[in-house]
Amino acid sequence: MQILLKNAHIFDGASKSQTKDILLRNGHIEAIGDQISAPAGAEVWESNKLCVSPGWMDVGVYACDPGYEHREDLSTAAAAAAAGGFTAMACFPNTDPALHTKSEILYVKNKAVGLPVYCYPIGAISQSCEGKDLAELFDMHAAGAVAFSDGKRAVQDAGLLLRALQYAQAFKGLIINAPHHKTIAAGGQMHEGVMSTSLGLKGLPALAEELMVQRDLSLLEYSEGRLHIHLISTARSVALIRGAKKAGLPVTCSVAVANLCFTDEKLADFDSNWKVVPPLRSVSDTAALLEGLADGTIDFICSNHTPWHEEAKNLEFTYAEFGMIGLETVFALCRTYLSKSLTVNDLVEKMSLAPRRVLNLPVPKIAQGERAELSVFDPDFEWVLKAKNIHSKSHNTPFIGQTFKGKILGVISGK
Repeated sequence: MQILLKNAHIFDGASKSQTKDILLRNGHIEAIGDQISAPAGAEVWESNKLCVSPGWMDVGVYACDPGYEHREDLSTAAAAAAAGGFTAMACFPNTDPALHTKSEILYVKNKAVGLPVYCYPIGAISQSCEGKDLAELFDMHAAGAVAFSDGKRAVQDAGLLLRALQYAQAFKGLIINAPHHKTIAAGGQMHEGVMSTSLGLKGLPALAEELMVQRDLSLLEYSEGRLHIHLISTARSVALIRGAKKAGLPVTCSVAVANLCFTDEKLADFDSNWKVVPPLRSVSDTAALLEGLADGTIDFICSNHTPWHEEAKNLEFTYAEFGMIGLETVFALCRTYLSKSLTVNDLVEKMSLAPRRVLNLPVPKIAQGERAELSVFDPDFEWVLKAKNIHSKSHNTPFIGQTFKGKILGVISGK
């Protein structure tokens, strides 16, 4: 199969883009040059502003497979990822059974064969993600786990997290933890602040996140392991991690795209699709997150893709589950709401290069002879998200019917 990308603006992390034609054959880059003629039978991709970058990667996807396939499975998650411009995704272990032994890691790897994107399993820190006993980290690492986390179940036991950090040092494994103290946040429905008070909803205090960030940084300093803090949302968290990085601690962190674009005011109408963890917070928190992204404190952006079936979200607000789907709208949200803060080059860094560096995965190269793992997009094309076009099994998103700027034209995964 041959594909010709005409007049492609190439964004590969360099300070400036270049415009070239790119000819692809059988999943590899055959030629890059000016005015390449389309071979007979080649598929030609053109757009007013066709752009190409190393394929994007999302970390912390809830693919729900095995066990919760009524919400999502690997094939539909992969389809949603490809529709959102991603060529790779790292899947959290919150499944049934959890991804807590080499058998489940191999299940994901084997089932992902033939899918349009690369699926990297993240093994559980604890058995069944219950936060009690350490799982078989080394066996999962040998089977292909790229990191270890209990996913949406933040590790509450400091001793367990310390042992995981120390044990993973033997093979330079990465520990990922969500900063969420469940006893302090118990019963919370949204960010604790003026809006939660006015709506009469119990709040999720910033302290529930910040206390865990401080605890995990202290454990990291003691253990000298590798730690990634997944999805921070408060100004204080940004400041804590900024200080830790300046002190030389090997810590990285990420942010959910929704927390960059929106505040807790979105919950004024009790739309349960806006009920997420971490919660949408204040204007000052959002500003601090954008500042942290700009100065490198925050390493990359995540979709926080959390599918739920209709019966779990279409309920009274307090009974609805936390989470929204996000794989298909990350880029569009960034282009629609953050174009003044993040350039296309910035997005390539935060959605393609940095996630792979954190996970110690090779970054795809746009060069002749290389395997083609590319995201192809038009950063200015306007489009409307329609329910019938959503690739995920679940439709728990507040963006149906919204007009976006920034369209994915396709992905090439070289598989």
